[in-house]
Order: sequence, then C-alpha cells, then structure tokens
Amino acid sequence: MITGELRSKIDKVWEAFWTGGLSNPLLVIEQMTYLLFIRRLDELQTQKEQKSNLLGQPLDEPIYQPEEYPLRWSRFKDLDPEAMFNLFKREKGVFEFLQKVGTRSAAFTRFMKGANFIIPTPRLLAQVVELLSNIDMADRDTKGDVYEYLLSKIASAGQNGQFRTPRHIIRMMVDMVQPKIDDVIADPSAGSCGFLTVAGEYIREHYPQELLRQANKDHFQDSMFVGMEFDPTMIRIGAMNMILHGIENPQLRDVDALSEANASFTNEATLILANPPFKGSLDREAVDARILNVVDAKKTELLFLGLILKGLRLGGRCAVIVPDGVLFGSSNAHQQIRKEIIDRQKLQAVISMPSGVFKPYAGVSTAVLLFTRTDSGGTDNVWFYDMKADGFSLDDKRQEIEANDIPDVIEKYHASQKSPFGGMRTRTDKSFLVPVQEIRDNKYDLSINRYKEVVYEEKTYDKPEVIISQIEELDRERAELMNQLKRML
Repeated sequence: MITGELRSKIDKVWEAFWTGGLSNPLLVIEQMTYLLFIRRLDELQTQKEQKSNLLGQPLDEPIYQPEEYPLRWSRFKDLDPEAMFNLFKREKGVFEFLQKVGTRSAAFTRFMKGANFIIPTPRLLAQVVELLSNIDMADRDTKGDVYEYLLSKIASAGQNGQFRTPRHIIRMMVDMVQPKIDDVIADPSAGSCGFLTVAGEYIREHYPQELLRQANKDHFQDSMFVGMEFDPTMIRIGAMNMILHGIENPQLRDVDALSEANASFTNEATLILANPPFKGSLDREAVDARILNVVDAKKTELLFLGLILKGLRLGGRCAVIVPDGVLFGSSNAHQQIRKEIIDRQKLQAVISMPSGVFKPYAGVSTAVLLFTRTDSGGTDNVWFYDMKADGFSLDDKRQEIEANDIPDVIEKYHASQKSPFGGMRTRTDKSFLVPVQEIRDNKYDLSINRYKEVVYEEKTYDKPEVIISQIEELDRERAELMNQLKRML
C-alpha cells in the first residue's frame, strides 16, 4: 500500500501529463511505462557495474555500451529540458535505444513494436522525469504498488468490454485456488496482468524457501506465467506490471487468444485465472476450430470458456469471472458450455458477486466459476455463495466500508472442498451445496436464485377502514393549512 506522500508524488506526475495536454489514461500510463523502463535499464546497468567492480571482472553482458552512456537515466535526468527532449527524439537517441536494446534483462523490449513517444513538449518531459526521479522505487513491493496505483486511474471501460479487475477480487480468487510452486499459471485475456502479478505475490509469500532453489527460481522467472493480449498498448503495460513486480521474463504473447494463431495454447496451463471480455461476438471463421468443438458460439464470454478448457492440462484448475448470463442463458451454446463443465469436467463452486463490484467501469452482475479439467466428469455437489459485500460501497465512488464477505468466501470454500459436510448449510444461508442432479434437472442453470430459498418476514398492517380514516385526517389537516395560507395572502 502506497503512503500519502508517495500517492501525492504520483498524482503530481499524472497532473503534469494532464496539464501538458496528454489526458488519455492509457496513453499516459504507456508513456510512463517507457520512462519507468528506461530508468530500470539504468538501474540494471548500475548493478552489473557494481558486481564487476566488486569481483574485479569485466562487465557481463552490459546493457549500455560506453558510447551509449549519455542515454542512461542517471546521465540525462539533470539536463535542461530542450537537451533532454532532443536526446529522446533524435536518431539513435533514448527512445530508439529503448526499442532496440536486446538483452534478457530487457525482455520488455520485444513488446515495443509500434510504440510511439508522444510526450509533446520538453517542459513536460523534464517535469515528469524529475518527479519520477524523486520516487524511491528500490523496493519491489513499492514499485509494484506504484504501478498498481497508476493502473487504478484507468476510469473507463476499454474496447470489447475489457475493464480492470479490482485487486481485492483477484486476491480472493488467488486465495481460493492457492497456486503452487510448480504451476504454469495462465491468463488468456491478460490485460494489465493483474491476475499474474497477484499469483506471483502469492507464490513469494507461501514458497520463500522453495524459491531459493535455482530450478524453481528459473521456472518462476521464465515459464510460470503465461499471458495473452492482442492490444499492443495493454501488452506493454502488462509486461511492465510484471517486471515491476519482480518477474523479469513473463511469457506474454501478442496474439488474439481465440484465433488459430494461438494454437500453441493447448494442454499448457495447470492453473488459469481470468476475467475475459463480456461483450462482443466473433465470426466463426476467425475462431480456432478446437474451441468451437467445445462450444459452438459467437459470444466471446462463451468462447473464452472453451479456450480455457483447451488450454488446461488434465487436472488443471480454473477460476474465471463470467457475466450472469453465462449461468442461466437458454441458448444452445449457453447450455452446451455449462453441460460441458458440469458433466465432462468437475465444477466446484459458483460465487455470485454484487453488480457494483466493477463500478465505475460497469454495473454488470458477475460470478466466479471454479472448476477442474478432468475430461471424465466428477461434479457431485456444487458449492454456491451469495456475496453481498466486498468491502467497498457498491456505487461509483467505491469507498471502503466495513461489510466484507470475502474472508468468509475463502474460509467456507476451503471447508466445502475438504469435506462435503463443510458446505452443508440450509438454502437460506449465504452458502450451500446443490447436488449435481438437481442442477441437471434445472437445465444446467447455475444462477443462485434458482436454488436459494428466501425467508419472507410476515408483516401486519392496519385494517383498510383504519388506513382510510388516517388518510381523511391528513386531508383535513391539508385543507386547514391551505385555508391558513390563503388568509395570510
């Protein structure tokens, strides 16, 4: 969590962009991403130089050659604005170097195709560089929190229904699936890579000793995290988010996840965490045929469920956010994908979330599905939870409040998975188990209202003649007040 002072510094950076004429949130974050990466390259070079001096050995795989030293953050940050701006814009300048530098430590550069430097004036560039220089980001947690705070400023939905998943909802899902040190964790609609970064935090917290082993460390850095995103801006933002969270070489793929271009994503992941786009439809010709074999649909939210099943290994787990329509939609495609998950895979849980969870981006009602790929069934009882509060107000302001069901969701979910009796509650409670046959009998409907029992409180009212008498008395009082008003005039 960033402090008030650090938050104030970041707000000043944001305001500098805003007053400098750059107000699109995604473009602002993209430009700041470039600057943060340029600063990081200088830090990496400095670390290499310190190691070289300490060991008395030649510099190992330098990022900057001596003739490129003027392009380092530590060298240009104190230049006058015009000189700094020219250094960025010129041929073989800072930005061109950023696009072409090619070391493993600079894995981010492979996502720089088509990138543009659009900070419009020397004054704005100098102002932003100075403000970023004053933010101490030596600590990994601080760097991650700084970037998360920047991402929180994206205050409008993206194209195709994309919007940022609240961090506390991501953490809830991660705590439910409990990633393991040997997992391959994927998000086929990665966006800013929030799911992958939180999964990485979970691994660091729960496997600190295991991460000291070189094999585990290499897996964590190079092959544990897989993401797909076809928006070049978002993949650059996501890559920087991963890097600032200490994951140097994330496997992010610039690809349309649903197309045949993503054919390699087959039986690859042991864990998938995702919040796919909720709206839009695709031509069948554009979709990988193996996905259509799972669900013959055009809607992206259904196709992504098919993609997830294709991408999971046998025994692989998934936690995915879906719009409520997926739970009860009556089309053949809706019923097909629900039947697939319930009958051929193992559906464990459905967590119904309040519609305000994604405000101010959208007011859509959503749920979290948790299932395991088995290809041989296994669903017996499905655990439902009716979440009413997530710790924040359910309006556009999303202010922190006391009411919060998330700790209870996590605790009761794990209790339900350890023993069937852990989920045995009455249908009037927030959580309860539903036998799979009952779900089949209801045409595979997964909406919680289909199974939850509501207890209606008995109300008593006055007799009609009493209510009429009260109304007549109010009419007499109103008439008397009107007469008083007339006499005053």
